[in-house]
Amino acid sequence: MKRFIGFVKKEFLHIFRDVRTMLILFGMPVAQILLFGYIVTNELKDIRIAIYDQSKDHVTREITDKICSSRFFILDRTLSNINDVESIFKEGNVKEVIIFEPDFAKKLEKEGTAGIQILADASDANTANLIVQYTSAIIRIYIFQKMRMDKTPMQIIPEARMMYNEEMKGVYMFVPGIMAMILVLISAMMTSISIAREKELGTMEILLASPLKPIQIVLGKVTPYVVLSFINAVSIILLGNFVFHVPVAGSVVLLMAESILYIFLALSIGLWISTIAKTQQMAMFISLFSLMLPTILLSGFIFPIDNMPDILQWFSALMPPRWFIIIIKSIMLKGNGFIYIWKETLILFLMILFFIGLSIKNFKIRLE
Repeated sequence: MKRFIGFVKKEFLHIFRDVRTMLILFGMPVAQILLFGYIVTNELKDIRIAIYDQSKDHVTREITDKICSSRFFILDRTLSNINDVESIFKEGNVKEVIIFEPDFAKKLEKEGTAGIQILADASDANTANLIVQYTSAIIRIYIFQKMRMDKTPMQIIPEARMMYNEEMKGVYMFVPGIMAMILVLISAMMTSISIAREKELGTMEILLASPLKPIQIVLGKVTPYVVLSFINAVSIILLGNFVFHVPVAGSVVLLMAESILYIFLALSIGLWISTIAKTQQMAMFISLFSLMLPTILLSGFIFPIDNMPDILQWFSALMPPRWFIIIIKSIMLKGNGFIYIWKETLILFLMILFFIGLSIKNFKIRLE
């Protein structure tokens, strides 16, 4: 019995001394609870909208104030031309445009009805549906209060239109997200495991002692994953287009170029992981924990980033899949050109330089 108790004590001591095990046992559950508690929500917050008011009377101003005074919406700008609607959606910041018809107050007083058109960016179908529902509910509350005060029957008829996803198909959201997750996992995880395997088996030193230069060894390791990842990207786009009818409204060449850039970023992350992981298991764990979970929760793949607390929004800005998903949706669904995605492209390129720099630095330190 004493031996058993001593063995149990020894196991406890081993667990308490191992920082990584402690993080898995206590850190991961806490992190998941906090992330799911803050992110998994159907509420809206600080959604940017635009107003195109063709009437500019007291009723339209009251409705605008009612919408913007809620905690759900922020007035980004007022439009002076209906032709500005398409360009403002392509920029990606504004998620809804509300259009008041001419002589809104007069029609409401004389005819008892007036129309409002609600345009929502449905490239994220779930968010667009919630935006329309919240806006319509605020308008209905306004009409109910107005009827109680004036004691006259009246009706405002909201007409909603979903831009870029008229049928509200969820696959329009999942195809870009799945593409981002698969490419980063395959490229980063397989690259890190491949190089970690050489170190674990002791064959890396043999390779470095061969006539091949270190850069040739690394390129030889990552080249197969570049090809496989590119094939995966093409397969996902083809499946999305032919099976689920997800359109490719923009340039196919630009789409492929951005995919290759993202693959190189994932490979640079894999190289960096391989420099800090001593075993295959450690490389796999780091890859899965640092890439898969953040891709699902913090990239905007499933849950809107605007709904997250500020600290998680800042952290999501460090996630490469977030920027790639924006690029893919912009090209595939909105048909945007490079002028609309150059900022996200620049961020991905800078991330590549950052991780390659870290990899080179760690590799040199390891050789010394």
